[in-house]
Amino acid sequence: MTDKPVGTEEKRKTEILECTIPPQMEGVRLDKVLSESYDGLSRSYIQKLFGQGCIEVGGEVCTEKKISAAAGQTVRIHLPEPKRLNVQGEDIPLDIVYEDEAVLVVNKPAGMVVHPAPGSPSGTLVNALLYRYGDQLSSINGVLRPGIVHRIDKDTSGLLMVARDDQAHESLSAQLAEHTITRRYRAIVCDNIKEDSGIIDRPIGRDPRNRLRNAVVASGGKRAVTHYRVLERFGRYTLVEAVLETGRTHQIRVHMAYIRHPLLGDSLYGRGSGSAGARRQMLHAGILGFNHPRTGEYMEFEAPLPDDFERVLQKLRDSAQGSGR
Repeated sequence: MTDKPVGTEEKRKTEILECTIPPQMEGVRLDKVLSESYDGLSRSYIQKLFGQGCIEVGGEVCTEKKISAAAGQTVRIHLPEPKRLNVQGEDIPLDIVYEDEAVLVVNKPAGMVVHPAPGSPSGTLVNALLYRYGDQLSSINGVLRPGIVHRIDKDTSGLLMVARDDQAHESLSAQLAEHTITRRYRAIVCDNIKEDSGIIDRPIGRDPRNRLRNAVVASGGKRAVTHYRVLERFGRYTLVEAVLETGRTHQIRVHMAYIRHPLLGDSLYGRGSGSAGARRQMLHAGILGFNHPRTGEYMEFEAPLPDDFERVLQKLRDSAQGSGR
């Protein structure tokens, strides 16, 4: 789960990304592993980097695009100097839950990147927003992220707020910083959570053993707090509601993996889809609430579970009933 504020001067700090392949990704196509692990680097862009000799595997340049990942391998991606992106509006359908002259609430589908990056220059939420709203979006985050106050992972579905002008943007950003935004998620996690609810209060930072991931760290991390409660149990899996008190990168995914209940379908922090057929991490940003930037009135919105999430849930319910649980 990302759901983090977007800074006004977010820049790439290094031109080299380095990671170690985790055991659960053994045998998966390496281009797929890398594209799923780094938001903004599409699979086609990764394949292009292979062809340009920009990727090292085990210390040697690799140009084979169809190579499979091996657990423990060290992979280095040498990112070329980014080209200036000319972001264009695109006629992409949007599920607008609410809009007025100050703010939008959008229900983002799984699989959509929030804003353009060198590996994902088009097909993003920003491209769709520009087509529909043009210059009627806040400018604080520049031409690549107009209106974007916070974001969620590419493969997480659900609600995002978008600012239509700079005053609204500043108000919403302040609410994020003060932890007054309501953010409630539905998640399917692996195994049975015995307790009915809990709080995970553990700092999150870059995983020192695997640069692909974030992790709960002993030092150098930022405070992260996730509240959760059990909604339904299926024996081998549990449906939970997770409430964010803070908004660190991949927070729910990291915290649930930390307590040994990784998200179903999360190949980066967990075990993949298992027998339930999940094709992504089962995480949905279902409820979003904030004080309106103009009136100060509290507003709360809800997005129903998407079809793929419902199908997995039904499969788990059928399986649990068949086993007599």
